[in-house]
Amino acid sequence: MPVIKLLNNLPRRHRIAIFALGIGMGILAMLPSEQAVASRAIAEQTDALIVAGERYPLALEVENIPFNESRRHAQEQIVQVKSGDALSLIFSRQGLPSALLHELSQLEEAKALQSLHPGDKLTFRYNRNNEFTALLYSLDAARTLEITKGAKGLSSRIHSASLESRSRFAQGRVSSSFWNAGKTAGLSASQIMSLAGMFAWDLDFALDIREGDYFTVLFEEQYKDGLRVGSGDILAAEFVNQGKVYRAVRHEDGNYYSPEGRAMRKSFLRAPVNFTHISSNFNPRRLHPVTGQVRPHRGIDYAARTGTPIMAAGSGVVTESGYNRFNGNYVFIRHDSTYVTKYLHLHKRMVKKGQRVKQEQQIGTLGATGRVTGPHLHYEFLVNGVHKDPKTVKLPQAAKLPAAELARFKPRANQLLAQLTRVGNVMLAKN
Repeated sequence: MPVIKLLNNLPRRHRIAIFALGIGMGILAMLPSEQAVASRAIAEQTDALIVAGERYPLALEVENIPFNESRRHAQEQIVQVKSGDALSLIFSRQGLPSALLHELSQLEEAKALQSLHPGDKLTFRYNRNNEFTALLYSLDAARTLEITKGAKGLSSRIHSASLESRSRFAQGRVSSSFWNAGKTAGLSASQIMSLAGMFAWDLDFALDIREGDYFTVLFEEQYKDGLRVGSGDILAAEFVNQGKVYRAVRHEDGNYYSPEGRAMRKSFLRAPVNFTHISSNFNPRRLHPVTGQVRPHRGIDYAARTGTPIMAAGSGVVTESGYNRFNGNYVFIRHDSTYVTKYLHLHKRMVKKGQRVKQEQQIGTLGATGRVTGPHLHYEFLVNGVHKDPKTVKLPQAAKLPAAELARFKPRANQLLAQLTRVGNVMLAKN
C-alpha cells in the first residue's frame, strides 16, 4: 500500500510513464531469450548436414518434410551403396517394384547407375502417399543425374553446376619412396599416379628413384560454392632425378609435352609394371638364384605380388605366347623390325600369338612359374636381336608438335614453367 500511495502523490505524466514502462517489461519477459532462440535454431539445423549447398540427413535415415501442395516430395531417403550392391538390390530394399527398375533401365542417362561403387549415394524422393517421385545420383562434382516420375512415366535430366578452378602448388622430396613423398606433399593417390604417368617414358619409378630426388607440381583444384570438391588436372610438373631435370606441361589436347613441344608419351615405357620393387638389376655375370651358376641375366626382375598387372611396354604384335619349364608362362612382343620385348614367369597370359597389342595394354599377370625362387616378372629388351639394359637403352625420340600448335603451346608452357620455377625455388628455400 505505501507504494500505491507514493504513486498517487506523483504528477499524472510520471504515473503514465511508469505504467507504460511496466507493460513493456512484461512483454519482454514473455519473449524467449536470445539463448533459447539460438538453441531452437541449432536444434532445427542439426538434423541434417549441408554439403556444397545440398542438405543430407545426418544418419542417412528418412527425413520427414511437411507436405504442402507446392512441394511434390514429402520425404527423402539417402542410401549409401555398400560393397556388392547393385541397383536391383537397392530397389528391393527400398520396396520399389521391378517394373519401375525396368522402366528406369530404358533411359539412356540411367546407364551410369549400372556401375555403382561402394560409398556412392542415391537420393530417393517420395510423395505424401509414400510413392516414388524421383531419384538423384551425383555423377561427379559438377553433374547430378535426376530421374523423375511423372504422369507419362519416367524422365531424366542432368543438372550441371559451375565449378571454380584454383591453382595450387605442391613439392615433395623422396626419403623412403616416391609414393610416400607424394602423400607427404599432400597429393592424392590419383595425382601421384598421374605424376608418375607423365614421366613413365623417361623414368622407371620402381628402379630409377633415389633418396633426395624431388618434384614440384602445379595443379588445379575444383571448388563448388566455395567448398573444395576435388582435384583437377596437373598443369605442369618438374621431376629432378639423380640431378637430371625432367619437365612436362599439359597442352590443350590433354596430353603432356616437354618444354620444347616433344610428346612425353614415347614408343616405350621404361617399366611394364607400376611401383614395384626390383629384386635384380641387369647383370651379365649374375649368379643364378636356383642353380648357383654364373649365367647372364639379360633383363630386370620386378618382384611383386602374384597377380600384379603386366603391361606391354610398347605397341606391337605378339610373336610368342606359351609355357616352358624354364620361363614359365611367357610373352614376346615384336614392336617393329628393331625392337622386341620379352615377359617371363607370368602367372597368367592374356594375349595370344599373332595378336596386335597397344602400349600399356595388359598382357598378363605377374607370377612365379618356371625356374624361379619367388613371384616376379623377368623383363628383357632386345635391339636388333641384342639384349640391352632396359633402364639405359636409348629409345626412339618422341614426336614434336606441328609448327602451328607449337606456336600456341610455347607461350603458355613458358608461363606455367616460370611459375613452377619461382614457387619451387621458394619452397626449396623454406625446406
